Amino acid sequence: MHLPQPPPPRQEPIGLPVWRSASWASSGDHADVTDADVADNPTVDAFAAAVAALEGAAAPEDVAGQAFSSGMAAITGTLLTFLGNGSHVVALAPVSGATHKLLTGVLSRFGVSADFVDHADLLGVRAAIRPTTKIVYAETLATPTMAVADLRGLYQVARQAGALLVVDSTFATPVVCRPLEHGADLVIHSATRYMGGHDDCVGGVVVGRPDLVAKVRQTRIDTGSALSPDDAFLLRRGLESLPLRVRRMCSTAMVFAASLARHPRVRRVDYPGLPTHPGHQTARHLFDSGPEGTRFGAVVTLTPHGGFAAGAALTDRLRTAAVAPSMGGTHTKAVHLASVARSGDALSGVDAGAVRFAIGLEDAEDLIADVTQALDALGSLPRART
Repeated sequence: MHLPQPPPPRQEPIGLPVWRSASWASSGDHADVTDADVADNPTVDAFAAAVAALEGAAAPEDVAGQAFSSGMAAITGTLLTFLGNGSHVVALAPVSGATHKLLTGVLSRFGVSADFVDHADLLGVRAAIRPTTKIVYAETLATPTMAVADLRGLYQVARQAGALLVVDSTFATPVVCRPLEHGADLVIHSATRYMGGHDDCVGGVVVGRPDLVAKVRQTRIDTGSALSPDDAFLLRRGLESLPLRVRRMCSTAMVFAASLARHPRVRRVDYPGLPTHPGHQTARHLFDSGPEGTRFGAVVTLTPHGGFAAGAALTDRLRTAAVAPSMGGTHTKAVHLASVARSGDALSGVDAGAVRFAIGLEDAEDLIADVTQALDALGSLPRART
């Protein structure tokens, strides 16, 4: 039971060590035993600090991070920290189905109310503000329409209301946009997606001002949603290739969207890189650029003519893209939204044929050929009204 501990390494490891300990002994000061500042796992802390460094690269204030067991745990912990009975949230729509259900089906039972306002309607956001509004909640890029949040405008509205601006930036990643630079108070990521990047781990993270993150951390402790050290290791490792992967994905998504928008069986393509997208100009002002041009994210929603039957048939005929609801990994994934929608999902205004493509690392030519052959095969389907 009392085996000797290995000595500290004489040389600093380049790879991040995995500390698989859930208990920590005091080194002499009994206060250390209950000191919350030393109770966190070093591997988990290293991941959270790394995301804080990425999101806070040019932020106007110091940035701290706190890791959670999942993206939804991070969202839940953040909202629980700053909301209570009688609190009000203004959320931009569309918002992810899980977040919509959290606000309307869970937090509403504890006296929290929420209004959902279209991403493009900044005046509507301002009009929805109440004296009890504590949070303005947005997603940098919101699926399935890939709506782009006007972060600078939302910052002004939130400040005037004395509310926090909380932004889920999962689909953008810090490679595309860093909301803290545009006035956000807290930024949330489902790290399961692009940060992990290989579909083999689950986690979430919140970054922002240290005083706010400290409060979120206490909620994380009180609700027991700690990230495991093994998942933290995989997520931290994924960050090292994040810029390369996301730049490649964004570049491919741009070519993919522009090419398939010209196909005669395609009714519309939702991608902010296209000049016809309503969020195109906002994205150009907010999103980073590289040698490949502005990065507009790596998710494209394609709607074929033919409604539900066409969307389902399109996904069934794909050979290169995998049919799966997740995103952010190395493989391109496609999902027919209406086929997987559950009762209560926020899909109002979305065509029944819409298929969301989360672009991976395949060659653009291979993906375009795959979708083209699937679209060509739709010619045998009757033209349904959409």
